[in-house]
Amino acid sequence: MTRFLCVFTIGVLLSSTLFATNPSVEEEKVWSLEQDYWHFVQTNDLEHYRELWHPQFLGWPAFSPEPLGKDHITDWMTAHTAKGELLKSYHLETLAMQVVDNLATTTYRVRLVWVDKNGKEEPGAIRIIHTWLRNPRGTWQIVSGMSAPTNAEGR
Repeated sequence: MTRFLCVFTIGVLLSSTLFATNPSVEEEKVWSLEQDYWHFVQTNDLEHYRELWHPQFLGWPAFSPEPLGKDHITDWMTAHTAKGELLKSYHLETLAMQVVDNLATTTYRVRLVWVDKNGKEEPGAIRIIHTWLRNPRGTWQIVSGMSAPTNAEGR
């Protein structure tokens, strides 16, 4: 069992290193969509943001006590804008990613700064996992996901 865990851990570390240095074409496509996701949040582009999500999406965002479908996917954005808050900046930290057939999984941390209508900045950080599904046309959409606050160390 110990040997298995050691080999498994080394494999995970190597796959993370490989993604960081030599991502596949499909990994690059999906990661580009994650970057688009945050650009759409920053520009409050709800229409293009919604297009990233599969019609049958099911996920559990950090802001919700229950899992939600696509019909609530912009609730967190509109809650910020209703209070006069805008996303000032963000930085994505890729952790691990894999593509298996027509599914891709991304895991990352995002460090962000919201600014309110008075100019007060509020930094934050969250962890995200998304599962993307490639449809028959070859485009990717988020079919499942979860977000959570980082721990006290920001990890």
